[in-house]
Order: sequence, then structure tokens, then C-alpha cells
Amino acid sequence: MPARSMEIWRSHLLRWVILLLASSFSITLMAQLSYQKGQYIEPAYEGWRENEDGSFSFIFGYFNENWEQELDIQVGDSNFFSPGDRDRGQPTHFLPRRNRFTFEVRVPSDWGSRELVWTVISPNGETRRAYATLATDYTIDNIVIASETGSLGAGTSSPESRSNTPPQVTVQGDSVRTVRTGEPLRIVARIMDDGLPKPRGLREGEEEIVDAATLTRRMLNPPRRSTVGKTNGLFLSWNIYRGPELLGVQDKVRFNPPLSKPWEDTRTSANSPWGPLWMPPPIPENGLYEVEVTFDEPGTYVLWARADDGGLFHDQYITVNVSP
Repeated sequence: MPARSMEIWRSHLLRWVILLLASSFSITLMAQLSYQKGQYIEPAYEGWRENEDGSFSFIFGYFNENWEQELDIQVGDSNFFSPGDRDRGQPTHFLPRRNRFTFEVRVPSDWGSRELVWTVISPNGETRRAYATLATDYTIDNIVIASETGSLGAGTSSPESRSNTPPQVTVQGDSVRTVRTGEPLRIVARIMDDGLPKPRGLREGEEEIVDAATLTRRMLNPPRRSTVGKTNGLFLSWNIYRGPELLGVQDKVRFNPPLSKPWEDTRTSANSPWGPLWMPPPIPENGLYEVEVTFDEPGTYVLWARADDGGLFHDQYITVNVSP
């Protein structure tokens, strides 16, 4: 082949390689796109389990495609179950990103092969549905929950994980409270736990100490896993579960002190068990966790407490009527 022809051929080949690489990069970039706001809610059916009385619990979660925006969708034409009652205790306030095992819907023992459908229509007009059935492959137990949330590796268990029981949170005082806007409301909750699972990465006999050496070791030796990663350790989280029909409800409610997140925020120093440097907060000596919450806007709010030991969890709720 003449030298000139060879040069032209190489030029065309180089151009095609560049175009191919650019195309591959664009596809990868599209696959990794993430959004701060403006996206939709994807309801999720997590699975079912049988209760002692023979009834069944369908367990749901959701994926909020936004990293920052917390969407509020009231029960009604845009947030409902079918068939039957539209209100099955689902949230109306949606935290960012993936939220697993958020709530349960109990159905009778004779449910059979019917479907229960959760429909969510987001403010951007996107309609998404989750379909719950008693299909065998959707059966879940504590090991499945711990695996899915990242406490265990995929398909693994241990004597410790099999013996772990969920923590129990009890909110002190009335389940319905009244407070004025701008007036701090003190909430006290007690958590009882079995101390399992042990925080990942601790050596035998080692205590959970927040120091530079521990942080360095965790950064240099992150756990290898094929599922989402989560740091084991007991924590309490308070969040809005339902709120009045307001824009930016999360900006109208403040918790003090700030608490660990119950959603999968994988960013460094995000105060989330799914973040690389998160460490469990100290457990109060008396087992009582105190928080103050302040509301800037009147209305009826449902606040959600989740006690989480890394593998399993327990939820409690209080209703707060906020007057001007």
C-alpha cells in the first residue's frame, strides 16, 4: 500500500477509534447521571412475610431519584393503593435516594393470588407503580433484610447475624403532641438492643473509638462486597413521615442535634451508615435519646423514629399538631 494511502487509512482508523471511545464514554456518562432535583419517585415492593396470626405483611420502600430534593405527595389521586383503601399508611414525605423496607401493609390470611398495587405520581408527571403478591420468591426474613440493606455480604450469614434481633424503640410520652411554631418540642426515646451485629472492622476485644488510626484503617481497608455497603452500629433517626401540603416541608422542620440518615447516602462524611467514614454515635448511658424538633409552619406532621443496629430496625411514630 502506498505511503499516502497508508497515512489516510491510519487517519480514518484513528478517527473511528476516537468516535468509538467518545460514544462509549457518553453511554457510561448517561448511565451514571444523577440529579439533585426534578426527578420522580419509584415505589418498590421489597417482599412479604407471614405473621403469627396467619396474616401477611407486604413490605414496601421507594427510590427517590433526587439526591437533594425531598418530595411531598399527599395520599389521594397521586399517592394511593388499590384495590381497597387508598391509604395504607404509606409516607407522603419522601427522603432522597433509596429507602428500603420503609413500611408494611398487612393483608388477611386468605389474600391468595391477588395483587396490591401502590401508585405514585410525582410532581413532574411521572407515574410509577409497585406490585405486591405472595409469590414465593418474594419471601423475606431477617437475613434477607440485613443482606439487602448492606449489613451482610450477598448470600452470606453467620451465627451472629442469625441470632441478631431488631432493636426496640419506645417513644416516651404521648403519641400525639401539640406545639406552637418556633417552639422546640423535646422528644425522648429509649432503645433496647442486644448489641448485635458488632460494628464491622473491629478486631476482637476492640472498642469503637473515633480516632485517626481507626479512620485511616477503614479508608485503607474498605470491605469488599457485591451489594451496597453499610457500617453496622446502633443509631436512632428522626424524620418527617407525613406533613401538610407545603412546598419544601423539610426546610420547615429542624431536628437538634442532627441525626444519622436512614437512607443510602453513600457520600463521604454524609452522616449516613452507607457513607465511607460514618461511625456509630455514642450510646447514652441511660439508653435515652433526646432530640428537639422545631416547626416553622403550622399543620399536622407525623414524625418517624427508626432504631437501626445496622442489620435490623424498629419504627415508631408520633403525630404533632402545630399551631401558629
